[in-house]
Amino acid sequence: MPNFEDARSIILRNTSPLGTEKVSLLETLGRVLSEDIIAPWDLPLCDNSAMDGFAVLASDCSHTPTDLKVTGYLPAGGSITNSVEPGCAITIMTGAPVPPGCTAVVPVEETEQVNDLVTIRARVNNRQHIRFRGEDIAIGSTVITAGTVIRPAEINMLASLGKTYIPVYRKARVAILSTGDELIEPGETPASGQIINSNALSLAAAVRESGAEPVLLGIALDNLESHRKKMIEGLKCDAMITSAGVSAGDRDFVREVLEELGVKQLFWKVDIKPGGPTAFGIKDNRPVFSLPGNPVSTMVTFELFVKPALLKMMGHQKFIRTFTKGILLEDASKKAGKANFIRVRIEKKDGRYLASSAGEQQTGILRTMVTADGLAMLPLEATLVPAGSEVDLLLMNNVDMVAE
Repeated sequence: MPNFEDARSIILRNTSPLGTEKVSLLETLGRVLSEDIIAPWDLPLCDNSAMDGFAVLASDCSHTPTDLKVTGYLPAGGSITNSVEPGCAITIMTGAPVPPGCTAVVPVEETEQVNDLVTIRARVNNRQHIRFRGEDIAIGSTVITAGTVIRPAEINMLASLGKTYIPVYRKARVAILSTGDELIEPGETPASGQIINSNALSLAAAVRESGAEPVLLGIALDNLESHRKKMIEGLKCDAMITSAGVSAGDRDFVREVLEELGVKQLFWKVDIKPGGPTAFGIKDNRPVFSLPGNPVSTMVTFELFVKPALLKMMGHQKFIRTFTKGILLEDASKKAGKANFIRVRIEKKDGRYLASSAGEQQTGILRTMVTADGLAMLPLEATLVPAGSEVDLLLMNNVDMVAE
């Protein structure tokens, strides 16, 4: 039975990036670039004004105040019709091309104009307030490298370079299958002994939050035929997640059907709590994750094992959420031999993360997943982790953000 780190390593060794595609620019948000982007032209394309003001010869303004004759007007997008002559100035707007002869732009707020005469009242430095051709991006340079996660800033740059369809890694299509006769779909009222299939929507939301595309397969009933039919469909996707049916009960058919369908099982349990009965297999380079049916265990094991694999499949170069050191504010006890992930509330005080229990830690208590900000990993062999101990924290919410 692998421990947490070994299980995650096995999963990541057996997952690899998917193929690539080109998508429209706005659809690239959050996607991973699959090719370097080379600048087809300089940015800016020409020397242009950074301010509304006057294009001048800096040498004419060595003493202030200085009076200059206004001989033209250049709006943004305008064409240059004349040059700046000695003793003259041209009215210029932000973004307008700098006319020949101009060596500086004087902001309008540092001037006073009466008819065709402008008085320069502030010191003028050579090259001031001019954006020079190629000073941002030079033609032929690598602007954004493959492996970059595209944010609004990258979209702005790509648009500025005239890019409309962008090469990115494919989104993973992830099949999600819940198992068990006791399950009913959300919206139905459960009778005694029935359970709403909340895991499917929770997993779909987590898959989508990871940037992948969930494919809901519904519920497999507790018989081989139902499991087989659903799993055959699920194995057509890039990855499959099953929920429940991974224990040793006489109605737990997941393992039997996966083996029948040719899924090679790489491990069947993990030395952690919650989430011990977590399995992982592979078929035709498609990863198959078999997660426990308990909602808390399902969500924790998705975060620990499934999400890193999906991110890697979609081209991310950083796909493992790192642990952060924090201080446990209260005693925590556990059995030796398993790494425990307890749900905690986290606050940041004086530059340190402080963690306290989010509530009852039994895996049937869903409320603590709602109130938790993250997970604290308690060491494998520890039986008591006293208050004040430093522990590894996995931050899951924006605990550094504050209300205005």
